[in-house]
Formats: sequence, structure tokens, C-alpha cells
Amino acid sequence: MPDLASIVKAYDIRGTVPDQFDAAAAAALGTGFADLVRAEGATKIAVAHDMRDTGPELARAFAEAATRAGLDVVLAGLCSTDELYYVSGILDIPGAMFTASHNPARYNGIKTCLAGARPISLDTGLAAMRDRAQAILDQREEPTTADVPGTITERDFLTDYAAHLRTLVDLSGIRPLTVAVDAGNGMGGHTVPTVFEGLPVTVVPMYFELDGTFPNHEANPLEPANLVDLQKKVVEAGADIGLAFDGDADRCFVIDENGDPVSPSAITALVATRELARDPGATIIYNLITSRAVPEIVAENGGTAVRSRVGHSFIKAEMARTNAIFGGEHSAHYYFRDFWFADTGMLAAMHTLAALGQSDRPLSELARAYERYVASGEINSTVTDAAAKQDQVAAHFATEELDRLDGLTVTFADGAWLNLRASNTEPLLRLNVEAPTPERMEGLRDEVLAIVRG
Repeated sequence: MPDLASIVKAYDIRGTVPDQFDAAAAAALGTGFADLVRAEGATKIAVAHDMRDTGPELARAFAEAATRAGLDVVLAGLCSTDELYYVSGILDIPGAMFTASHNPARYNGIKTCLAGARPISLDTGLAAMRDRAQAILDQREEPTTADVPGTITERDFLTDYAAHLRTLVDLSGIRPLTVAVDAGNGMGGHTVPTVFEGLPVTVVPMYFELDGTFPNHEANPLEPANLVDLQKKVVEAGADIGLAFDGDADRCFVIDENGDPVSPSAITALVATRELARDPGATIIYNLITSRAVPEIVAENGGTAVRSRVGHSFIKAEMARTNAIFGGEHSAHYYFRDFWFADTGMLAAMHTLAALGQSDRPLSELARAYERYVASGEINSTVTDAAAKQDQVAAHFATEELDRLDGLTVTFADGAWLNLRASNTEPLLRLNVEAPTPERMEGLRDEVLAIVRG
């Protein structure tokens, strides 16, 4: 019997199929989700899945359980995660997206949201959904059975989703661009052709065949090894830009014309600048391991930069609290007020294409204006007591500016900073360092690692 406590995470569900997550578990979770959203007045939900082989069966089991509980279900079929958010937003109904994002083929999971693509976390419903489903699986409780069951309606939203995105970013007047796109055999291969159709963009496709076994490389562009093929293709094809999507296509990484990665912090600053031009004085959210160039550039463009903890539940909460127009994370999640405060890699990619296409400069030069500091990238260390190591580092830098918003952040007078955060799931400390020069970054990095790994 599946133990749902092992697969229900802080803000999504993810486990291996079928030992941790099977059709019975999906059905039980469908009941739990139905009970949760019916209590908020919902009568209809949307359900979709990515290209993983197990997606259709799991999504159908979830949907049928929800109809037995009395809800109508819009079964949206193949979707990227941000397409499911579009469906939830445009129909103003809760949604469930079956995906394990960039995880290996044996995984599947669910990302859920309330009406209007509002996020659900453990504290706001996932725990209750998990506990109800576990009681059903353990046969301690019966599934909810309505007097009048709901119905399932199948509908494809891809064309409508693409049209909506194109109302938010106008690409019609840009100079012609050649764009290499690595979909990683994930949902970008499904969405990119429709979104870019008819635009002055020539797409050089890579791994567009939908294949949840990921035969070419993991669909996780956060790992540098998974960008190598795209970097080569950009140079070989003479492309103006490269785009790499993760498995469910809610994240997008950018490669310049020389085959070099453009940091997500630079993309955050670039998109923030464009959004502030449209809405002067607006608020921009950035997480605390994003480059300090982001709040500097936001301030220079008349905006208000608000610092957040790492993680999409925190970003989305700050977006809603401040009515921010845009938010960005180092992990290449980008959030838009005009997209129900939800994250969409495709919309960030379109903003980048618009900026490039409206400029006569190559992307490497365009991006340089947004990259002011040298970053270490995230460095993991295995530790037995993360809190004790953080305290040691804090004591070492006791005369500097310290804060504990998310782990330990130390800020230095010369503009350098470091952050140490404990993993929620593993005995790891994650170190990020940024400084004005490579030498300063490397020296600070090594100084901290000597303490952490001492």
C-alpha cells in the first residue's frame, strides 16, 4: 500500500510508479482533492498530464474519482504545466497537472492549484488531501460518492493557450531570429510549434519527440551537462539564441549566440526592465540567491524590489501580497501577474525574444548589461548537522551583516554575499556565493567550504 507521506512534498506530489504512486493512489488523491475544493465551492476542475507513459492512466483515475465525488472534470489531455495554469486561470477552476517535471522516467506526480491558478502547499491543503487519500487507501474511510456524479469533458487548450501568451508579448514586429530549442523530449516539443507559429522566428528543433523515457538527456536544464547539446547546436546553426525547457516546460534556460548560458538572474533583470517600462513603479519579486544585480536594476528602473525566500510557494505568496508584476528565481522559474501570478517559462522566453528582436545587438551583448557580478553556482556539501555548520559560519563572519530569512545570508561591504541553506529532503547544505570579481568569489567560496567541510 503506498505511503503518501513519502511522496506528498511541500508543494507538490512526486514518487516512483507503481511502487510509490499507482492508479489506486491517484484515485484516492482525486477524492481528497475533490473534497478539498468542494469545501471552497468548486463544482468543476481541470486535469491534464505530460508526456510520461503513466500520465493518461493516473490522470484518468484521478478524474474519475473526482466525478464520483460530484465534480465535473475538464480533461485537458497533454499539457505543459503552465498550460494547465492557463486552463485554471481562464476557466477560474482548480486544476491538477500530472507531471514529475525533470525527474527520471520512473517518476510521476501531481502539481495542484486552486481556482485562478492559486498554489496549494502542505499548509493550505496538500496535507489534508494526503491524509484523506491515505485513509481511503488504508480502508479506514470510504471514498466520497455524490448522489449525482459529475461528468468528464475532454478539451484541447493548446491553441487558446498560445493565443493568450501572444496577447501578453508582441513578437510580430521583431527582426527575424533563428532560435534553437531543446525540448528534452518534454512538453516544450508540444507547445513551442504552436506558440511560435507564424512569428518571425525560425525554430531549430532538438528532441521535440514526446518521450517520457528521456532518451537523449534528462529534461533538467539546471544541470550543465544537459545544456551541452543545445550549446553545440546554437553555434553550428548560427542561431541567435537557444532555449532549453524542462520536462513539463514551466522552466526555460537561455543560451546566447556563442553557446554560453545566460544566467536566470540576468533574464530576471531583463524581463523586470521590460515589465517596469509597461508599469512604472511596479513591484518585482526576487529570491535571496538571485544576483544582487536584480534589485539594483529594478531600483534603477523605478521599481520596488522585494526579497523572498527560495521556493515557488514563497514567491507566489509575495507576488499576491504585494501585487507584484513579475517575479524571478535562480532556478529559471518566472512568475507573471498577467498570468495569474503563476510561473511560465514560455512567457519569459517570449520576453527575451522580444528584447533581442527589438535590438540590433547579439544576445551576449544584450545580456552583459544585466550581469554585474560573478556567481559560484549552487555547491552542495553533505553534513550531519546543518544548523551547527551554519552557526559556525555565522560566528566566523560575526562582524558582517547577517540575516536568517532563509538559511544564513552574509553580506559584505564590497558587494559580495553568501547564502547557506539546508536541503529540506537530504543532509545537505547548499552554498551560493556572489562577488564583484572571480578572485573574490573564489576566495570567499573556499573560505566557507573549509568551515562547512572542515
